[in-house]
Amino acid sequence: VRFTVPILWDKKLGVIVNNESSEIIRMLNTEFDNLEGVDTSLDLYPEAKRAAIDEANEWIYDGINNGVYKCGFATSQEAYEEAYNNLYESLNRLEKLLTDSPYVAGDTLTEVDVRLFVTLARFDDVYTVYFKATGGAIRTDFPAILNYCRRLCQLHPEIAQSINSEHIRVHYYTSHPVLNHYA
Repeated sequence: VRFTVPILWDKKLGVIVNNESSEIIRMLNTEFDNLEGVDTSLDLYPEAKRAAIDEANEWIYDGINNGVYKCGFATSQEAYEEAYNNLYESLNRLEKLLTDSPYVAGDTLTEVDVRLFVTLARFDDVYTVYFKATGGAIRTDFPAILNYCRRLCQLHPEIAQSINSEHIRVHYYTSHPVLNHYA
């Protein structure tokens, strides 16, 4: 049996509840609110911002979150070039957006920021090299995105504490021995 992450596991029943990250983040946002000791002050999917969050999730997932994988696992030169161009168009769109906004969907942290950060945290160390997303690095070519990442880590220490760069590199560079040869 092969499992993928993330996974939401029911310990009592011994079954997978869900393994789709976009659904799990929504479940974690509300499904445990009635438990004692749960802090409900942070709503990552507030009613007033849902349309903006959904719209941003759509282009960010396709262009950036999944875009790096489309580059890394391309099976033809044409597929690689299409993925590469879409990735960097999306990063440039994000750069422009974050020049004027502290978060993707406005002035507060939302689920789109959490979903995006996971990819941005791995971008320079993994995706620019191993997945051949060579059109620019966050640290050197996207100042607004870099400042956004810094702000997320400074204002939300739990985000910074969740990053283990060594683990990220070891995982990616050892679990996918052969990636595209088209870059």
